[in-house]
Amino acid sequence: MQVILLENISKLGKIGDQVNVKNGFGRNYLLKFNKALRVNKENVDYVNKKKDELTKKNNELKRKFKEIASIINNKKINFTKESKDNGELYASLKPREIASQINKNFKTDVAPSQIVLKEDLNKIGSFKIQLDLFSEVSAKLIIEINK
Repeated sequence: MQVILLENISKLGKIGDQVNVKNGFGRNYLLKFNKALRVNKENVDYVNKKKDELTKKNNELKRKFKEIASIINNKKINFTKESKDNGELYASLKPREIASQINKNFKTDVAPSQIVLKEDLNKIGSFKIQLDLFSEVSAKLIIEINK
């Protein structure tokens, strides 16, 4: 499926780029969340006319997420969870819980989908996680899980 990007998407392209994507990714993500339009003459003309406006909007979002990244980068969040004697948690810590705690502690607007977990948080201890807030904007966070 060929689409025209309406915002910068990391590892895919910049505003106005025409890219080939798999049908599912195009329909279920890019088109659904207004990140792209199908390629046709009308849409190409539309994007060319609106490119400056889209770039400005994209830069505002990027600036907003850079501010959020500067607030939460390398900070520590503590969680208290019930665990077994060997340190394993009864239920692992999910991105939804982490996002909720980040938003509460730092008064930001982080979505669970922006949290990248490289491993399950199912033990007591300290873990480093990454937040991909926007294309080219990310932050690191330390999660401390206690009994």
